[in-house]
Amino acid sequence: MMTQQGDFPEVHFPDAAAMSEAFGHIAEHGGHILAEAVNNAASHASAAPADPLHIADVAMAAARTVMANPFRLASAQTDLWFDCAKLWRNAARRAMGATPLPVILPDQGDRRFSNPDWTEVLALDSVKQMYLLWSRFLTQVIGDADNLEPHMAHKVQFHTRQMIDAAAPTNNPLTNPEVLRATLESGGLNLVKGLRHLMEDMDRGHGKISPRMTDFDAFKVGQNIATTPGKVVYQNELMQLVQYTPTTATVSKRPLLIVPPWINKFYILDLREKNSFIKWAVDQGHTVFVISWINPDERHAAKTFENYMLEGPLDALARIEKATGETSVNAIGYCLGGTLLASTLAYLSVKDGGKDKDRIASATFFTTMTDFSDVGEMSVFIDEEQIAGIEASMAEKGYLDGSAMAASFNMLRANDLIWSFVVNNYLLGKDPHAFDLLYWNSDNTRMPAAMHSFYLRNMYLNNLLAKPDALTLAGEKIDLRRIETPSFFLSAREDHIAPWKSTYAATQTFAGPVKFVLSASGHIAGVINPPSANKYCYWTGADLPAEPDGWLAAAQRAEGSWWPEWNRWVGERSDGEVPARQPGAGGLPALEEAPGSYVARRAG
Repeated sequence: MMTQQGDFPEVHFPDAAAMSEAFGHIAEHGGHILAEAVNNAASHASAAPADPLHIADVAMAAARTVMANPFRLASAQTDLWFDCAKLWRNAARRAMGATPLPVILPDQGDRRFSNPDWTEVLALDSVKQMYLLWSRFLTQVIGDADNLEPHMAHKVQFHTRQMIDAAAPTNNPLTNPEVLRATLESGGLNLVKGLRHLMEDMDRGHGKISPRMTDFDAFKVGQNIATTPGKVVYQNELMQLVQYTPTTATVSKRPLLIVPPWINKFYILDLREKNSFIKWAVDQGHTVFVISWINPDERHAAKTFENYMLEGPLDALARIEKATGETSVNAIGYCLGGTLLASTLAYLSVKDGGKDKDRIASATFFTTMTDFSDVGEMSVFIDEEQIAGIEASMAEKGYLDGSAMAASFNMLRANDLIWSFVVNNYLLGKDPHAFDLLYWNSDNTRMPAAMHSFYLRNMYLNNLLAKPDALTLAGEKIDLRRIETPSFFLSAREDHIAPWKSTYAATQTFAGPVKFVLSASGHIAGVINPPSANKYCYWTGADLPAEPDGWLAAAQRAEGSWWPEWNRWVGERSDGEVPARQPGAGGLPALEEAPGSYVARRAG
């Protein structure tokens, strides 16, 4: 630890051999990047917009909102001046041995300033507090951007926070105490290694910077991740159907079908044995089938949301009947997979007079949006201009590159998912840790152009799924109000992708019986919370008032995982027991071992 009394680490000279090796790698990857840039420039001019997020428009709007309220600007400037003067006086007093209270403190839970040097070293403490004061000043000056229309106001606030996060002194090698220590102790080798990592990432990203979040070589799908035993028993152009090997002598008569999102890969539900929802469900006596979506390419450009319904859950229902003889299933949809499941239920309720609506006997929705009127911070990426830019980009290849979607999600938690890795990989020169969740998060999937355009415009932009008969799928106008299927909704209180108060809207829409459960934590940890971990908590409530806050006020809190609560609920809808079913032994032959080849296909 560095202190203001001069307890600095010993300075070391650079290791010549290590430096030479690092610079060799830098030159190699730099050559690749330059050659690719030249080839791309020579081959074609990109149709994608130069400013896909329309930051120039956001900057102009920010300037307008500042100038529109000079009194707020003057007040914020006065507050900043007095706070800075107090900070300078405190610094002088500390230099003379006093211990004044800080002018400003980081928010509780802000891990960027957890190193004790940020408090104990006078210069660093002053830099930290000055940054926090300027951050507060910018936030106050922008205010609620009340002179702008709500969507632009939200974009201004969001991108202001992105700028504030980027400017943090923790991201600067001259002011981050951990980086300063590493630089002195290694003779600067950490920065050279960091440059090597940067060039490797740019080479891997075809000129774009995408910090590695984990050790990509530490995991291999089907070997030490996604290892629950089973077989692929069917496949079509969009999906493979995986049936898992039972671990109990008898199983529930009604099979369980899981419909995961295709924005990410299904093995978030099967990371390791200790946190695998799929393995746990198998152990509870369910015959588990999972849809494994293909990672699409230009051949799938014309595949629509409708195709995902017809070739996904509807095709799976027919194949499960052939494999087990059962005409109905309990179904789970996760995130976008849940949106597809809700659409499928609405479609079945009207197709041929609803004769097949009981093919899905119960539906469970994990962090699922059906009403997109309030999508939280995701809305900053959704407007006509940005969607048009995305469509122009997709028109070139026939799909949206997975890295583009990942970058948007990462911006929602920039300090955790961007800047922490910039510091670790590029400033400290460290290799990222091997972490199964971050490996999955980095295993990007593409979006077919037709499907993604339909999804963005009809769900996010125009919210047609929530409007009666406004959306047509496979020739049928669908209405969520016709869904009579018993439904279990699981939402997460800190979800930044599917805000729980928005997911709650389905409780007021579906016609059938609904159970709503709220988990602690976020979009992933709130779902992947095995009972053995004994973490977090959840809330349940029998009444479903119109307002979500009213539901939470009356809800009962329970400690631990919600998984057993769901299993009791779905167990009441499992139609008895039968001898365990082996994959491949029924009407569908085994094609390959789980998790199958579709999920193993990586983008790029």
